[in-house]
Amino acid sequence: MPFKFQEQIDSETARCIICPRMCTLKPGQRGFCGTKENQLGKIVNLTYGIITAMAVDPIEKKPLVHFYPGSRVFSISSVGCSFTCPWCQNWHISTAKPPTGILQHWPPEHIVDTAHTQECTSIAYTYNEPLINLDYLEDCARLAHKEAVKNVLVTNGYVSLKALDRVVDVLDAANVDWKGFSEEFYKKHCSGDLQSVLDATVEMLKKGVHVEITFLIIPETNDNPVETRKMAKYIVDNMGPDVPLHLSRFHPDFKFNHLPPTPIETLTRSRKIALEEGIRYVFVGNVHGETYEDTVCPECKRHVVQRKGYVITGWHLDKEMKCINCGYHIPIIGKREIHSDFG
Repeated sequence: MPFKFQEQIDSETARCIICPRMCTLKPGQRGFCGTKENQLGKIVNLTYGIITAMAVDPIEKKPLVHFYPGSRVFSISSVGCSFTCPWCQNWHISTAKPPTGILQHWPPEHIVDTAHTQECTSIAYTYNEPLINLDYLEDCARLAHKEAVKNVLVTNGYVSLKALDRVVDVLDAANVDWKGFSEEFYKKHCSGDLQSVLDATVEMLKKGVHVEITFLIIPETNDNPVETRKMAKYIVDNMGPDVPLHLSRFHPDFKFNHLPPTPIETLTRSRKIALEEGIRYVFVGNVHGETYEDTVCPECKRHVVQRKGYVITGWHLDKEMKCINCGYHIPIIGKREIHSDFG
């Protein structure tokens, strides 16, 4: 199948337009992500239909807390990434290059059929960076929409606006993982740039995608309170106060085993800063036994959606998603669903 996200430079040279890197390839060359190769003057996607993992998850695991709460999502991944994050917890697939091991080939029809069979409201493109496999993602997503299945991205947000514009109409929700909040950080650790990620995140929101943001706080790396405040201010000024922010706790992995887990105090301090800057819904992830996973009503401060891990344990909203205590509307997309296997 021809790779749709390329521009022909000359008879032998073509450019991939998926990410802002815009890799220009001659015959035999592969792009930065290792999944695109110029074969006989045309770019070929080496991972189209290649699946490395799949699972049925609660939507809260993505994490998405204000999108069809309690629903099931069919999660799939491939291999490769457009970034080089040294703390990656899925490094075994994000750093893999095709061909690698025994991989499954799943046409889009099988993905959508499985989502239906497993009673999933949505499909999540996740685990490795899904945007590098954008032609496959688009084919799955368009078919999913025809079958009334939603599409969810769990992504680093490193996509060109040109490519995003061609698929944004079939994206329903995205959790965008902002790695840090400085160009220096992105250049040093990710081999990318911050502004492209910000631009794509804002564009998704403007085009009607439900967006939530994750910010992994790494000790001695991006845990400066000034950086957190700048990030929170940017969200409020450019995306509004209702975009949920997930502050996630770092655990040592891959090339960052020398660093300790994020102190709880750092996470709670960052949450306080984000709330001070006007973000209404701030969550703390990877921390057990706290109430920072709950949705709190900005008006009366009641915990209107209570959670323990990925399970909803309390629901204090009416059918219109208004707080039953004060009537304040909580911007949750889709109705709540209840599945016994998620509690």
